[in-house]
Amino acid sequence: MLRICTQLGLSADEVGRLGALWGKSADMGGGRTNLLISHMIDTAAVAEYMWDHFLAPATRSMLDRVSGGSGRRFFAWLCGIHDCGKASPAFQRKSRAEAAMLAGVGLGWREALVTGETSRQWPHDKAGGFLLRQVLRRAGGWERRQVDWVCPMVSGHHGTLRGATAKDVAHAHGEAHGRSPEWQRAQEHVVELFTRAMGYGTLAEAQPVEAPTRSEQLALLGLVIMADWIASDSTHFPGIPDLARVSVAGARRRAAAAWKERRLDGGLRNLQPTNGTDLIKDRFGHDARASQSLALDVVRAMTAPGLVFIEAPMGEGKTKTALAAAEVLAERFGLSGVFVGMPTQATSDPMFTTVRAWAASAQPGAEDDVVLLHGKRAFNPEWKAMLAGDWATADARFRSVQEDAPSCCMANRQGPADWYLGPKRGLLAHLTVGTIDQLLYAATRTRHVMLRTAGLAGKVVILDEVHACDVYMSQFLKEALFWLGQARVPVLLLSATLPPAQRAELANAYMAGAASAPGHTVDLPAPGGYPNVTAVWPGMPAPVCRHAPTWRDNLPVRVRVLPEPRPGKHTDRDLEQPLIDLLKENLAAGGCALIIRNTVRRAQRTYRELADAFGGDRVILHGQLTTATRADRTEELLDQLGPSDTPRPDRLILVATQVAEQSFDIDADVLITDLAPIDLLLQRIGRLHRHQKTHRPADLQEPTVYVTALDPSQDNAVAPFVDGGAEYIYGRHLLLRTAAQVLAAGATDGWNIPAQVPELVASAYGTAPLAPTAWAGDVEQALNDWETAQQARRTAAAPFLLTRPGEHAAEVLEGLHYAATEATTEDHLAATVRDGTMSIEVILVIRDDTGYQTLDGQRLAADGSVPDGLLDAVVGDMMRLPQRLTPEAVEHLAPLPGWKGNPWLRNARALQLDAARTATLGDYTLTYNEHTGLAYTRAK
Repeated sequence: MLRICTQLGLSADEVGRLGALWGKSADMGGGRTNLLISHMIDTAAVAEYMWDHFLAPATRSMLDRVSGGSGRRFFAWLCGIHDCGKASPAFQRKSRAEAAMLAGVGLGWREALVTGETSRQWPHDKAGGFLLRQVLRRAGGWERRQVDWVCPMVSGHHGTLRGATAKDVAHAHGEAHGRSPEWQRAQEHVVELFTRAMGYGTLAEAQPVEAPTRSEQLALLGLVIMADWIASDSTHFPGIPDLARVSVAGARRRAAAAWKERRLDGGLRNLQPTNGTDLIKDRFGHDARASQSLALDVVRAMTAPGLVFIEAPMGEGKTKTALAAAEVLAERFGLSGVFVGMPTQATSDPMFTTVRAWAASAQPGAEDDVVLLHGKRAFNPEWKAMLAGDWATADARFRSVQEDAPSCCMANRQGPADWYLGPKRGLLAHLTVGTIDQLLYAATRTRHVMLRTAGLAGKVVILDEVHACDVYMSQFLKEALFWLGQARVPVLLLSATLPPAQRAELANAYMAGAASAPGHTVDLPAPGGYPNVTAVWPGMPAPVCRHAPTWRDNLPVRVRVLPEPRPGKHTDRDLEQPLIDLLKENLAAGGCALIIRNTVRRAQRTYRELADAFGGDRVILHGQLTTATRADRTEELLDQLGPSDTPRPDRLILVATQVAEQSFDIDADVLITDLAPIDLLLQRIGRLHRHQKTHRPADLQEPTVYVTALDPSQDNAVAPFVDGGAEYIYGRHLLLRTAAQVLAAGATDGWNIPAQVPELVASAYGTAPLAPTAWAGDVEQALNDWETAQQARRTAAAPFLLTRPGEHAAEVLEGLHYAATEATTEDHLAATVRDGTMSIEVILVIRDDTGYQTLDGQRLAADGSVPDGLLDAVVGDMMRLPQRLTPEAVEHLAPLPGWKGNPWLRNARALQLDAARTATLGDYTLTYNEHTGLAYTRAK
């Protein structure tokens, strides 16, 4: 550094000031002060390694374009300049020992004006944005438009991007920032010295030639933060207090050692060209179906990254299609990773296995880089095995996202790099599988959202079961698609079928982002058949919409109504007797029936009332079971009723909730389901006669669905009665339109599935009248109520969206975090994007006179401490409480005393049950039954 100081013509006093400005104090620098310029160069050296071993080719191409051909050097400069704001009194005062040196070289300040409160009000990220703006304009001669997008890379590197306030302006020109000529020259010299160290002859040479899009800027800021966090590890970057010892070569050696131990390489970097290959057969071992070949033909014809809808029946192989298509897109457009988003944690787990198998085939070894992203991943056996038995502490090691957090990595094990296990970092891993929430979080105005954007940039995004997004979640999905379109991230949306309006909204959101033009729309043609593929991308002559024949014959499904008893003085047996009679008739010679209820309470009632007639030939599955019980039960059901070689039971009745609605590969001989909107009803029908080779009783050869939770009037003279629970969940409007379709099908030959699926969905979600004219008044009222509710939910989502209303056309990031949000934890975020009260996970324990035990009777220590070998059993007794119990759970539940030191259990709330497995929680009495799960009642 001294040689560069000489080249800059700095005096001895000026060099002395650069040698006194610290970036990491001795406390945070491994016992030695790390000079500011040293940390900046360390960060730039890390950025060089990120360029060489981490960034996708598409990201490198973007940086080359922006910088005029010197992308690697510019990226290193952009990352390293982030901490220039530490050259200010407000920051330098934070360490008494280091601050004393500054006074001795002429960089002092008035203590009365630069206080702890001042430092909090004028943090170094804000100071850096202002400092760099001044230096770039004054000494570098940069154009205003380039300054405007680069400076937020500095002011936002602590996770928020706020606009300047009057107080900020006062601090920027006050003592906290450094008003003296000595301070101003030192600040300028920090920027110039660092810029020279990066190989630029002058500051003007570093000026980019064009501005990236706003989404690309947000991704770059996330990468800046990533480089900063890696370079802030004092284990690999110990302090250097002597300016003479600071060098770029030394920083590169430090970065190389850190990168090697972090094991951050990876991604799909060695994909082979796929043109002319049967990619489905190569990856999955069977010939491509017509719909799969069609999808691959479409993505191979795309001239730019875009949005692709793949709509196909259940069991068509959409997941395999999407993974193969993602490989084509990654190879063609220079992308190095994939994110697969699923509707639930339960569906994410099998997808994790599928993606690992695909990755192993696409690029051997890549399977060990796949990261599972959801709150219960520690219970996934495959995930535990990847972490070599260290699952209990792997997540806990990275509870902090502070830049000075100590290193905890283990260099010699398989599985994804530990660094990616930290909070907010998971999406940065090249290959990730999780809930769709992980993508929706990237559309929220939350701290460090840019890390999520950076994680999605350079990937192909696959979202399954997108029809499951309601109007509230769709606001976040559309916001995310706008940003992804602007970042040129290809997206594959999978669904059995989508309502035309929803398909158009999602396409418009993506293309508006791609065009950086809010309000931009595309005219999508209607699919001409089913399965079908629709694709849009920038520069296309016209949207592509093609269809192919399905791989199996259509299934003629008979539709019948099982009338729901209307409210009155009924016993539980009275309410369930029609179902019991139906099952006795249908299962007289055996067979497997699936009953899907809309609520846990209805499912539990049905299960109980079937006991006398069917005894042990019944099983229940829903979300209010413990994690271990639900997982074991699901696995057993898949083995019994799935496509395995295990003989089917002679007779079995599965009573379930919506958990059986999607991504649940079982085959029922007969289906009884509560009324639901048509798209969800069709999903449920997808479990009926699903596998062609299944042996069925003679009486159940004809696939039949019985729809209940409604009771039609005589001759449809008035609208039917619909169960209140169904209306609460789905709204009366869609249920009445679906009921009209059900009744019409019951009076005819039923439905031809899957051929009629698009027609049925389009009709139910359209505007043409479906119901008999006698229902008109009820239908109109239901429509008005539904439209009001939909608009209210859109309005409710708006305050949490990443972009302020009316600012999608903004060109820079300044002011993106225009207001704070309360979503900080995973539970808070999930509640934010799913329009619900935060739900709480608890661990069930039994308390008796001698202490605590697990639900299966294994004894814990007197204070609840977990003996060796019992952690699996304890966490297996975890479950998520219903949302209405959240306030009471937050107020009354806490970890057991002995859990305080356990890295996994220290934040887990215990629900303590008595010997009868009952507990009181506020005004509620809770009971857990090993068969039926959790039930609760409220005191009157």
